[in-house]
Parts: sequence; structure tokens; C-alpha cells
Amino acid sequence: MKEFMMILRASSDFRDYKPTPEEIEVNTKKWQSWIGNIAEQGKLIKTNEIGVDSKVINSDNAVSQGPYVVDGEVVTGFMLLKADSAEDAASLADGCPILDMGGKIEIRDLVVY
Repeated sequence: MKEFMMILRASSDFRDYKPTPEEIEVNTKKWQSWIGNIAEQGKLIKTNEIGVDSKVINSDNAVSQGPYVVDGEVVTGFMLLKADSAEDAASLADGCPILDMGGKIEIRDLVVY
């Protein structure tokens, strides 16, 4: 199996959403179920949500506050996966809660030297 990174993206204003405790519980269960399914298949290596506090260092060494926003989107988290192919890795995105929130998922192969 090869290793892939699943990069989770959302609208840059998603952090402004203030869910109720009930919504938090429902969303947490959705994420746990989806991630648990991938883990049960033996394809999950690691997953993390990415915080909002960041620094962006430019080529001229200028430092600015992040997060880095492209086309109104920010990276919100990632997963490291094992899969037979990029298509297999992409199929694991099925049911991801970020897609229900209007987010996007990018699958990238990891280059091992």
C-alpha cells in the first residue's frame, strides 16, 4: 500500500459558526463514525484538526498572521492514509462531514525518499 494525505478545506469563515451543544454532539458523532470506519479498514495512519493561530513566512522572510487563505478557503485538518491507489484513497472521502459543510477534500500521494 502507498501513503496519501487527505487535506480538508473549508470556507475561511467557517470558524465564525457557533454551533449549539446539540449540534456539536451530532457533528462529533459524524466525525467519529467516519474516521472510525477508515480506521476499521486499517487505512488510517493519523488525523488532526489544524488550529487557526498561524504565521505565514514569505520568500522575503516577511512574517504575517495566518491562516493562509486561498480562494476563500483554509486548510482545517488532514489525515494520513494507506491505500492501494489515489482512487482508493479518494473513495475514503465518501461520507466525510466536511463535504456536508460545503468543504473540499484534496488527496495527495506522499513521496518517500
